[in-house]
Amino acid sequence: MSSTHPHYLDSATRWFGRRFADLDHSTRRALTHAADRRAIATAPGAHAEVAASFGERMADRVARFGGSWVFIGLFWLFLIGWSVLNTQLPRALAFDPYPFIFLNLILSMLAALQAPVIMMSQNRQAAKDRQMAVYDYEVNVKAEIEIMALHDKLDALRSDHLAVLLQQQQAQIDLLTRLIAALPAAAAPAPR
Repeated sequence: MSSTHPHYLDSATRWFGRRFADLDHSTRRALTHAADRRAIATAPGAHAEVAASFGERMADRVARFGGSWVFIGLFWLFLIGWSVLNTQLPRALAFDPYPFIFLNLILSMLAALQAPVIMMSQNRQAAKDRQMAVYDYEVNVKAEIEIMALHDKLDALRSDHLAVLLQQQQAQIDLLTRLIAALPAAAAPAPR
């Protein structure tokens, strides 16, 4: 907690309707960062890549390639080549004649392996998205805290300014009152 800006932490009750200790972790973190005048924004994606295992990084690469136009193009070429080769060769030489039963087996095995890998990658992406949402929330809360603190500072400046204006006005009224009181004595005719 900051000793230079404790009003941030003290203002939590007014700003959020709860004491600092009763706030959720993200709001407390944003409030502490605001009080310490520290940036809250970081690059959470970099941390997630360092923490990823070899299998997770491989799943991401497979999913990235499996969902690309390059993969689709290469796969279409493979299927067309397979079909042309097995229909143009004499039936005795074709290694998988029509209805391409071996091709169906290969495609089923590919789908059985590819689906869990893609799901692993999607789960990792969902975790990254959740982490980014937490960071976005904390940055937004910190911005909101800074705005509320600015409002408080402007209100305090306005109150101080009004107090000074009222003191000056009272001094002017006192001066005018003394001048008016002195006026009849000065306006009285001088004795002859």
